[in-house]
Amino acid sequence: MDKKDFAFDKVNYLLLAVGMIIVVIGFLLMTGPASTDTAFEPDIFSARRIKLAPVVCLFGFVSMAYAVIRKPKN
Repeated sequence: MDKKDFAFDKVNYLLLAVGMIIVVIGFLLMTGPASTDTAFEPDIFSARRIKLAPVVCLFGFVSMAYAVIRKPKN
């Protein structure tokens, strides 16, 4: 089996892994305390959870799409 038979090369897999890590970081930024029936948690409306984290996730998904579309230089 030659390297010509593979759709991705090492760089594609590396870019996919980096994209996944960025998405996981974005989801971790979204986590935090939740409101309950008895207590309201104002942190659910923080800029980190509603602005920064979705942008980080979007950047991760776009970088993963680029890694899939990128053509190896053979």
